Amino acid sequence: MTDDELAARRIIMMHTPLDLLTMAETVDLAKGAMTSRRRLQQVVINVAKVVNMRSNPDLQMDVTDSDVISIDGMGVLWAARLLGFDAKERVTGIDLMHALIACFARNGFKPYFLGAREDILQKAMANFRQSHPGLEIAGYRNGYFIKDEEDQVVTDIRNSGADCLFVAISTPMKERFLHQHRDQLGVPYLMGVGGSLDVVAGEVSRAPLWMQKRGLEWLYRLLQEPRRMWRRYLVTNTKFAFLLLFALISKRLSRTMPNS
Repeated sequence: MTDDELAARRIIMMHTPLDLLTMAETVDLAKGAMTSRRRLQQVVINVAKVVNMRSNPDLQMDVTDSDVISIDGMGVLWAARLLGFDAKERVTGIDLMHALIACFARNGFKPYFLGAREDILQKAMANFRQSHPGLEIAGYRNGYFIKDEEDQVVTDIRNSGADCLFVAISTPMKERFLHQHRDQLGVPYLMGVGGSLDVVAGEVSRAPLWMQKRGLEWLYRLLQEPRRMWRRYLVTNTKFAFLLLFALISKRLSRTMPNS
């Protein structure tokens, strides 16, 4: 896919840029970046990120400056469709990571993993090696480091010879780290994957497929950790609903107003 073709897929929805790509197209873009050694930074967008970007200027900049911005959450996918955009499917961070790992094992690309607790990281690496015997891992490091250690972390990643960097740290820290260091890391394909390694390690389970398809992953997560998650989902989902309602009203008004 050329730069012009990629640019043609970008939309702006509720002040948020999104690239309307399929999973297959996204994997091809990543492969192309790693083959050419041309930097490609990817970020995925869910309801919470759309909401938080509006009150966090750093997060807004870190996301909008990314090379590829994909739809992760069903709420964002449905919103795009309601607003008339041709959004065919979402590209979730964890599903894209699994698709890329399979690609790496077949084609010899080497990933580096940054993030998660040490015990979870070790389990995730063991599970990846078991499920993909041909996978060569460039390196990995847990996500518990202080600001003064960042330069050494960047150096270690650059010296690893990695083709891809997965950053399994929570938002907005992963977006900030990637935006600040992407040109020093020397890794062509960069992507934040949040808590995906917890799932790979078996510490956290994903929602059943039927819940994923119906946009109920947030409910499944809420049932797992109700005390920690209820306020987050109540606030962000409500704010997103109002943002979508305002966008729909604005679209309707723009159609009915006469041209000046």
